[in-house]
Amino acid sequence: MAVRKRNREQAHRHVSGGLEGGGLSRGRLPPGEGFTHFRKRHVDTPRPRMTISARRVRAPWLKRALGVLAFSAVGTPAAAEPRAVVEMFTSQGCSSCPPADRILGELAQDPSVIALSLPIDYWDYLGWKDTLADARFTARQRAYSQMRGDRAVYTPQAVVNGTANVLGSDRAGIETAASRTRKDGVMSVPVTLTKSGRHIGVAVAAADKAGRTGEVWICAVSKRVPITIARGENRGQQITYHNVVRNMLKVGDWSGEAGTWTVPLENILRDGIDAAVVYVQDGSRDRPGPMLGAAFTSLD
Repeated sequence: MAVRKRNREQAHRHVSGGLEGGGLSRGRLPPGEGFTHFRKRHVDTPRPRMTISARRVRAPWLKRALGVLAFSAVGTPAAAEPRAVVEMFTSQGCSSCPPADRILGELAQDPSVIALSLPIDYWDYLGWKDTLADARFTARQRAYSQMRGDRAVYTPQAVVNGTANVLGSDRAGIETAASRTRKDGVMSVPVTLTKSGRHIGVAVAAADKAGRTGEVWICAVSKRVPITIARGENRGQQITYHNVVRNMLKVGDWSGEAGTWTVPLENILRDGIDAAVVYVQDGSRDRPGPMLGAAFTSLD
């Protein structure tokens, strides 16, 4: 019982300072983690088996054409050139998270922002097991922390454009981070995401600068998920989560040249999936870097 009590006391520590944008400074830290201590937990996620066809575009005129396609209507294309990708790390068992979840819902209505909810699992021991949590999202949040070097892992936490750490309930801080991170190629690569029949077409334009590379990932998304929470700190509340990521699959590697891929819908569709997001990110799954481009499309 003494160990459990100490764990709960650690769980209720607050973060102050070190957050992009300033302002609000309250967030929930996982037990034994945060600025004073970091315990890396590796989650071994096997490489997904996918049937994806990829084609690298080498002809200069085709590279220019793909750049134009990012702004053209082909089939059912996604809106072009968002200014920010906001990843919200949240939990149904965190009493500090509902205001951030509402902000994420507001950001999801902004066509210039790709807002994603990534529920984590490290609060499941507090009395309510998060019904949307995925250990891969916990691993992703910790990988971001390692790359920034700040050891800041807490909820609610927003990671903006793959680099900025912002308290998830600080709307002004998120907006500031979206502006401050638009440099050095961040969100500079046009991405087109098009649904055609039973396939999704992905087109990534050529880099604006030599040497840029990254990975291309697709996320299966549920745009709206209402959850009634029966136990824990949010007991009795019904919270609606927006743009919840239900699966993430690697599409391929981007070499900096224009390229296209075709993803069968059967690889991402399941009950409740009604949207998809594709992003191009510097680095790798275990060492995520800046977001280079992204696109969103509805599947309903």
